[in-house]
Amino acid sequence: MKVKNKILTIILLLIVFIILGTLKSNAGSLHLNNLDFDVQINSDGSMNVTETWNIDISSTNTLYKTFKTDSSKYSEIRNVSVKEITNGTTQNFTKTNQWSYHVQKGYYYGTKNDDGDFEIGWGVGLDNSSATKQYQISYKVKDAITKYNDYAELYWQFVGEDFEVSSDKITGTIYLPSNASSIDDIKVWGHTEDLNGTIYATDTNKIEFELNNFRSGRYVEIRTLFPTQLVTSSGRTNDTEILQKAINEETKWANAANQRRERQEWLDNNIPRILEIGFFIINIFFIIFFGRKIIKYSHKLKSLVKLEPTQKLDYFRELPNENTTPGEAAKIINMKMMGFTPYNFGNIFSATILDLALKGYLEIEESKNKKGKEEVNIKIKTKESESLKPEQLDVLNFIKKASSGKELITLKDLQNYIKNHSTSTQLLLSGTYSNIEKQLVKENKIDESAKKEYKKYKNYQTYYTLFVIFVLCFTLFIFAIPIILSIINAIMCYRICNKLNVLTQIGVDEREEWNGLKKYMEDFSLLNEREVPDLIIWEKYLVYATAFGIADKVIKQLKMVYPNFDELTSGITTYSYMHLMMTTNFASSFSRSMTTSMSSAYSSGTGGGGGFSGGGGFGRRPEVAADGR
Repeated sequence: MKVKNKILTIILLLIVFIILGTLKSNAGSLHLNNLDFDVQINSDGSMNVTETWNIDISSTNTLYKTFKTDSSKYSEIRNVSVKEITNGTTQNFTKTNQWSYHVQKGYYYGTKNDDGDFEIGWGVGLDNSSATKQYQISYKVKDAITKYNDYAELYWQFVGEDFEVSSDKITGTIYLPSNASSIDDIKVWGHTEDLNGTIYATDTNKIEFELNNFRSGRYVEIRTLFPTQLVTSSGRTNDTEILQKAINEETKWANAANQRRERQEWLDNNIPRILEIGFFIINIFFIIFFGRKIIKYSHKLKSLVKLEPTQKLDYFRELPNENTTPGEAAKIINMKMMGFTPYNFGNIFSATILDLALKGYLEIEESKNKKGKEEVNIKIKTKESESLKPEQLDVLNFIKKASSGKELITLKDLQNYIKNHSTSTQLLLSGTYSNIEKQLVKENKIDESAKKEYKKYKNYQTYYTLFVIFVLCFTLFIFAIPIILSIINAIMCYRICNKLNVLTQIGVDEREEWNGLKKYMEDFSLLNEREVPDLIIWEKYLVYATAFGIADKVIKQLKMVYPNFDELTSGITTYSYMHLMMTTNFASSFSRSMTTSMSSAYSSGTGGGGGFSGGGGFGRRPEVAADGR
């Protein structure tokens, strides 16, 4: 393992050196946490841009942004301003007309550099220190829009290949001069080399785009067509039509992007073939390596003593801990779960919504829409959320974002938002799992060191299993001894994972109670102890039944045990969410939405929005205006 660790360390160091070598700084290092663009297209064909940089700076004197001179894209950049907004304090920078390699702190310039390109530079004054800062640079691009007979076009590279700072996230919002008649009248495309972005027209006057893990030396390019009448004048006009030509170009680039994805997927699935030759070379090494691991794992197994519940329970008829969130309960009873799948996260998401409703942060109601069809509405209540745990707060904020600031969102609209925002949904999924693990550690229900050991041995088990599958698939039984040793190691890692006390004694006792409650809910109709007052707490039970994925089964039992359910709950608001669960597919609808959202989204060639393509690259299709500008 030491040799393997050394190899991994060397590779990681090489990657670090490469990344550090690509960062542009004046003898320092830079990394953007977020780069946001706020763009207003004006009716005269110009656009106002505000860039917000949230950036980690180390040993750097000056930051700058360069715009390649390209008369086919714009004629002039003017009205430059720079300010710092850090810790709630705004500082407007002072303009200087002189280009300089080093700019004094608090000053900025917006002028042509020695290469003849327009450049904005500003002094940050962190020559010998480090800090996280937020800056806003604003400027106006004259003649950014080309006006064609059928559509007006913005074809702009917001980040160029010469931009040498990586960013965790790049976001942008583009506002049109006025509203189009329909979103369908707005065509949008995004181009970036890594094909890792999304772009959509989200309103009749608004376009939004987003990328994650942007690497320096790449570009981010946006192309949009919108009704030509929204631009009353422009310095660049063209007496031709652009729509079909743009669709043809974008479809070609989208097809190429999809082919790249397919090639990458094929390579990912066939990498074991490439590694087969390497296995021959290190065959002896693996025999020695696996043999030593068997001895090590044997000693580890002998040293482990499994914690047992303080009290063994067949059934448990109370909530073990009302402060435990649905996600925490699901994690406690399934410690083997290394992360949420779209399906089980859909259950937890649904359960969390119900839990937030019972706690008064949301209100769920059934009503009829304009067409007379039943629909479920989720109303966001105004209530202090300080008492919520991080994963609850994330779900609540996700719903607020999906509602676009409105007080009410329908269940159908929320499902559509999930399906159409795969990046946000994936971040919510991974963030929820991480927050749940941290919270259980904080509550002393999970032993953090044991958790790390569990993940380590679980990964080892996976590696050994994959190794066996790889060898059997591609080399049959030529390497029988490494196969046998690897199988033994996988089994021993599995046994270590089962004996590791990831849950503390508190966690073990609570898991026993949650399992008892789960079994009680599953077997409820078979038990003799059934009193009508029990129905009062079934709403809380159903929250956790939803998280455990047994809601449908429990609901069927309740309908058998309480055939007059409608009469019992008539006029009693306590049962409103229980009635919702028993009369709709609320419990399972989000799982389908999550699964759809997580499926691969291919680039669009029609302008309707979707994933980014490789595109043509900024300036690869320069259009010469009719008037020669």
